[in-house]
Formats: sequence, C-alpha cells, structure tokens
Amino acid sequence: MRIVLVCPYAWDAAGGVQVHVGDLAAQLRGRGHDVLLIAPNDPVGRGLAGSVVRIPYRGTVAPLAPSPLAVRRLRRAFERWRPDVVHVHEPLTPSTSMWATFASTAPVVATFHAHLDRSRLFEASAPLLRHVARRLRATIAVSDAAASFLRRALPELRPVVIPNGVDVDAFARAEPEDLPPGRRVAWTHRLDPQKGFRVALDALGILLADVPDARLIVGGDGGDRAAVEGLPATVADRVTLLGALPHDRVSRILRSCEVAIAPATGQESFGIALVEAMAAGTPVVASDIPGYREVVTGRLDGLLVPPGDPYALAGAIREILQDAALAVALADGGRARARVFDWAVVAERLEEVYARVRAA
Repeated sequence: MRIVLVCPYAWDAAGGVQVHVGDLAAQLRGRGHDVLLIAPNDPVGRGLAGSVVRIPYRGTVAPLAPSPLAVRRLRRAFERWRPDVVHVHEPLTPSTSMWATFASTAPVVATFHAHLDRSRLFEASAPLLRHVARRLRATIAVSDAAASFLRRALPELRPVVIPNGVDVDAFARAEPEDLPPGRRVAWTHRLDPQKGFRVALDALGILLADVPDARLIVGGDGGDRAAVEGLPATVADRVTLLGALPHDRVSRILRSCEVAIAPATGQESFGIALVEAMAAGTPVVASDIPGYREVVTGRLDGLLVPPGDPYALAGAIREILQDAALAVALADGGRARARVFDWAVVAERLEEVYARVRAA
C-alpha cells in the first residue's frame, strides 16, 4: 500500500507526535508498505510545507507551518505520488496536516493526539473545523482522553482509540548508560511548565532529607531549565542535566535509573514516556491525570500521585527506592503492561483502518 504520513509540527523540534510519526513510518516500511513522510523542516516538507512559525500556546511552543499556500504544492505532490491513503496527525491544527487534508484526493485517515482540560478557542472554532472534519474517512484518537477532547468541538466524530506505539523490545534490550552515581530518578520530557519540572525539583529537595544519595537525571530541554539555577547548592548538585536527547538514547537512560517520573500538571492525552519506562523495566511515578490513568494502573504497574504535589511525588519515589519488593513488582507489572502498546499490535490495528477506508 502507498501511504503518506503527515506531521503538523517541525521535524527538527522535540515532541511526542514527531516520535510517533517517525516510528510509525519505520514500522509500516518494515511491513512492506511504501511510505512518504511529510513534515515541516523534514527533507520532503522543506519544499512543500512552507516556513515554520513557533507559536506559544498553553505553556508550550508549537512549531507550525501555517501558510495555506502549501495546499497547492501538496496537491501536486500527491498527484505525482498517487497514495492509496493519506494519514494526517492533528489536522485541526493550522499546519501541514490540515493543508494535506484539503489537498488529498485519496482517503484521509486522521489521528488526534491532544487533550486539554479546557480550550474555548478550540470549541469556538468548531464551525470552521467542520470543513476539515468532513474530508476525513476515518478518525483515530490515541486515548479516551483525546477522544473526549475532540468531541467537545465536534461531537459528530466517533474516533476509534488506537494508542501510540513503542518498540518494547528495543527498550527492554537497551544497555544501561554510565551515569553519575546515586539512586537515580529519570526525567525524559521537555522542560515545559505543563510537564511539571519545577514540581520534580521541589520533590528532589524533599526526597534528599531521607535519601541523600538521590540524583535526578534530566533528559530534555526547554524554558524551565533555568529553574535549576535557583536551587540551593545541595539540591542543584544532585541534578544532572543531559540536554535534549536523541530518542535512541532515552532507552539507555531509563535502563540506568531506579525510578522514572512524569509529574505533568495536565494537558496530557497519553503517556508514551510512561510506556517507554515500563518497557525498560523502570518503575514509574506519574501524575493522576486522565491521559496517564489510561496507561498506569495504580500500584499494579506504577504509582499515581496528585498533580502539582511535590510531597506526594517525593513520597512515592521514596517508597519505591526503599521497598525492593514493591520496585520489583512494579517493574514486572510495567513490562507486562507495555506489551499492550507494542508497535506490532498498534501497526496491525492501523493497517486494518487503512484497508477499510481504501476498500470503501
């Protein structure tokens, strides 16, 4: 099958959607499909998507290609390439996926990743967004949280839930990385306010009173990196900043740590970083928010704590570090849970959607 995958966000920016689309392309090619990937600032997208504009929104920055002039260029590309299916991600965002939806004469499948606690702008834009929605042959949400958010503006859509995929075996087999000594706690997210980095730093200060050799290993970058500079020296010395990581290094970092944390304050539709930690056999502590609850079952394959509460976060980390039996049980439960999200399972479900819209 000839499949076009379209990502709305700049390919050279860190983000879960970019990782998902890149991994999906590799999986589909490995399963015998002919795949064309298009994103702003990728080798193909540079000539099709147009210039990238970085737009601040809800505590993060979205790197979009907002010019609708891309529709004409994409239409010509599709006429040359003649895809069987065009699979767009986040087509309601004014960027390459939206323009590809309008440009395509092949059936369009859409995946929705976003979840916000509230977005009046999104809901108010529903009349305009219906022009996009009418062109979609099938809709997918990565979680019930993402599906619920989508239906606030477009209740007529009934997306099937197909989660993000993870190469579980790659994380399970990764070799641990040589990191500074201590009881290591992994952070593998952007340093955006919504990810809860400041909560993690506060929790580290609390944790050090009982676990003085604890160390926070930070893989990621962003605006909240400066928060480390305001810490007491005794706490700052226990933070190791690795900067933004290539994705293939994340598995090695996780395999080197005793705990992985995800203290997001909200706006998470899924927890791909949680699945990656589970696949690596690293016990997880995560915020008790809708997207994360669809990945973690409390005390079976991870611990859930109230968002924004550094004392609860520190207490959960301490419990895992000081209770070896609990750590082993959570690691085993996490490995089993991660199998649900393995790419072999997810890619097969996506192929079924492609075949259905192509046949129709």
